Amino acid sequence: MFHRLALVHGRTAVLAVVGLVLAFTAGASPAAPSPYAAAGPRATVVAAAPGSATALSGYTIQSTAKVTDPVAAVSSPGYPATGWYPAGARSTVLAALLAVGVHPDPFYSTNQKLIPAADFTVPWWYRSEFVVTDTTSRTYLDFSGVISAADVFVNGHQIATASTVAGAYTRHELDVTDLIETGTNTVAFRIRPNDPRKQLTMGWLDWLQPPPDKNMGIVRDVVVRRGGPVALRDAHVVTALAVPSMSSADLTVKAQVRNDSSAAVTTTVSGTAGPARVSRSVTLAPHETRTVVFSPADHPALRLSAPRVWWPAAMGEQPLYALDLTATVNGTPSDTAHESFGIREVRAPLNADGARQYHINGRPLLIKGGGWSPDEFLRWDRTYVEDRLKYALDLGLNTLRLEGHIEPDEFFDLADRYGILTLPGWECCDKWEGEVNVTGTGESWDAGDHSVAKASMAAEAARLRHHPSVISFLIGSDFAPNEEIEQEYVDALDDADWATPVVPAASDASAPVTGRSGMRMTGPYDWVPPGYWYAKREGGATGFNSETSAGPDVPTLDTLRRMMSPAELEMLWKNPSAAQYHRSPSTTFATLRLYDAALAGRYGPPAGLEDYVRKAQLAQYENVRAQFEAYGRNAEDASEPSTGVIYWMFNSGWTSLHWQLLDRYLDQGGAYFGAKKANEPLHIQYGYDDRSVSVVNNRTSAASGLTARVTLFNTDGTQKYDRTASGLSVAGGGASSTALTVPASVAGLSTTYLARLLLTDGAGHEVSRNVYWLSTKEDVLDYAHTDWYYTPTTSYADLTGLNSMGRASVTGAASTTADGSGMSTTTVTVRHAGTGSSPALLTDVHLVDATGAPVLPVRWSDNQISLWPGESATLTATYRTGDLHGSAPRLRISGWNTPTVTVPADATAGGKRAP
Repeated sequence: MFHRLALVHGRTAVLAVVGLVLAFTAGASPAAPSPYAAAGPRATVVAAAPGSATALSGYTIQSTAKVTDPVAAVSSPGYPATGWYPAGARSTVLAALLAVGVHPDPFYSTNQKLIPAADFTVPWWYRSEFVVTDTTSRTYLDFSGVISAADVFVNGHQIATASTVAGAYTRHELDVTDLIETGTNTVAFRIRPNDPRKQLTMGWLDWLQPPPDKNMGIVRDVVVRRGGPVALRDAHVVTALAVPSMSSADLTVKAQVRNDSSAAVTTTVSGTAGPARVSRSVTLAPHETRTVVFSPADHPALRLSAPRVWWPAAMGEQPLYALDLTATVNGTPSDTAHESFGIREVRAPLNADGARQYHINGRPLLIKGGGWSPDEFLRWDRTYVEDRLKYALDLGLNTLRLEGHIEPDEFFDLADRYGILTLPGWECCDKWEGEVNVTGTGESWDAGDHSVAKASMAAEAARLRHHPSVISFLIGSDFAPNEEIEQEYVDALDDADWATPVVPAASDASAPVTGRSGMRMTGPYDWVPPGYWYAKREGGATGFNSETSAGPDVPTLDTLRRMMSPAELEMLWKNPSAAQYHRSPSTTFATLRLYDAALAGRYGPPAGLEDYVRKAQLAQYENVRAQFEAYGRNAEDASEPSTGVIYWMFNSGWTSLHWQLLDRYLDQGGAYFGAKKANEPLHIQYGYDDRSVSVVNNRTSAASGLTARVTLFNTDGTQKYDRTASGLSVAGGGASSTALTVPASVAGLSTTYLARLLLTDGAGHEVSRNVYWLSTKEDVLDYAHTDWYYTPTTSYADLTGLNSMGRASVTGAASTTADGSGMSTTTVTVRHAGTGSSPALLTDVHLVDATGAPVLPVRWSDNQISLWPGESATLTATYRTGDLHGSAPRLRISGWNTPTVTVPADATAGGKRAP
């Protein structure tokens, strides 16, 4: 993110993890450390078959400051490791310590400050044992994800030094055949401390308070591979889809065969790539490596007719093919390779305005995404990741950007499966940009850094190239690399047969080889009013904005009470100038001053914590909705269209007040449902800039026979304007059409007023509803004094009239069914009782258990809706039955001007009640 660090103080699948539970929720109680050797992982039993790959199940770890025994002893079988801590197969030092309760929950209050950073200024030992029953096969250690560097030992012998095993992304294959014994073997890593300013690893910038151990550890699998004399490596498929017809696709299969023996050998490489069979024999001299290529020219079956094409979720299906190869010697398997791949084409040329426009399989699409963050301690939890990916789809997003912290293989497997596009790339401001970013803190590179960078690019390219969800690699973030570094990256990508666009930076930058980025990084990163997004300047809806939002996203009251102490909650609403530990370590973003001023200026000063939070949800709903609506409406403009927007950020990685559409516990507030409303498939919306009522069609097919209606109300419910436009048609694929325009002046309209937009189909069924709270007094922006992170607002819209809205009564009737596969669905009909004339604004329904705690994650068909007297809406919530923890489901209904009520969600007739 632009200039941000200058303002800051200061994985393949896991086969088994024994006795280790990662603490992901608040409230974990500290436990006194004890001798942990008995709790450590058992020795991993390594499969014997050639071509097998077995991940180590875990480690015991200890600070080198507490280990005085010789290295040979520590790294040999039988070493007692008394008092060492257990760690998972992918674990930072601090993640392991948190798992066994050495430190209190760092996500609560300022507990993280209590963890002594000095404990992580010395190397730590990672020790694991594995059992080999057959030593006739060759044995290799294959790994990446070491943070920051490590000396590596097997059975008392050093096999690599920290000068070679350096960098979080470099991949290493070490032949340990001559050191392996029948029975128990030991591998030990002496992990060096991490400093993102000095090493090409991972850092946290201003997203959150950085972990005291700076994520030192091993965060991807260490795999023990077995094989015969010939190793099969780097197997992959290069696809070429016929576009636009998509009637055929050419597959080219490549693989390296390596003779690891001291004698010449003939190997046959054979297998399948999708439906096509391939085979070829190769003779290799001792220790020779050769690339085998299978193309449609010599294997006509590799030219597929009517291929199954992979699409992003909203555009089609996500079929995958499989590559399976075996290298045999004298009829005996020596090694195997397996990979899935998708057939799709990605192009991203620059449009006439210089903005990058992505096309998938020849069809343009507006990139609508968010910035992805892993867990702060890099703990991998497949279910938790999958839940967040499903949330992204629920929000109508199609892309996630990973700035650094490039996730393990399973993340991209899930993205492939769900049709979520990804934009991985290197992070800003630290060592990665040390040669080019004068505002960052990264140190200049030496020759070793160039080697690590190129090896990192080669490893990530080889790992990510087959995932159809990956549509680019960003080799720079805030700054493009210099020519020397860029060429090293590009060479590594070319060597890996990288087939998607290479982007030089996420900012508006250029580089000699890859050219202009076609992206911009104009912010904002702090509060701006909803109308800001419609202007085609600064961060407004034009071109491709790679990271932008109105900054703070205050979570729900349920989450706030889980993450902050009572004193901190009091300070949250009372003191806008107070530094908020759960916002950012950056001095620029330390307080909520700008946000709180806007909240009080537009909605009125908060009367207490609950009032502050309810106003925050209202403000976040309207602002996030406006951001996505503006980019969606402008996507097909003839001049300066919007081509992409990445909400900064999708999630935070810890308990945060800052940059998130959903919080750490997966609760959903105004920001979430504002985004969900803006990105619904067929959508009616209001333009803050020109008062237009538009219909945006995110479906693939056109829609016709539509009727749009806009009605304006004073806050007491009095109708002041009503207009309808019928017979509307709008093309698919993100097209928009203006249905009508609200006049600049409406007689009798109060200073604060409501606009209700309804879209109905030819049968009169409501397909989209959207309600705005507006003011005849507009927000006034001071563009002349725009800073890198926001544009000042000199006068606020007056929305204080919402405070005088009459009370509205909303009732609810609900029922629940369980589907037998572990999922439940609760259906609720909420109804405005019809007393009085005031609408019920932003009615929120929360699924809760018997204690009143939210049941999370949950996917709502719709939520935070507004109802006029006599109106009703039926909503559904889908969730895991087990997340009720045995209680009956209930629904807590609340709203801006409605009292909170809780109703039971009983079982339907013939259905099964969620236990």
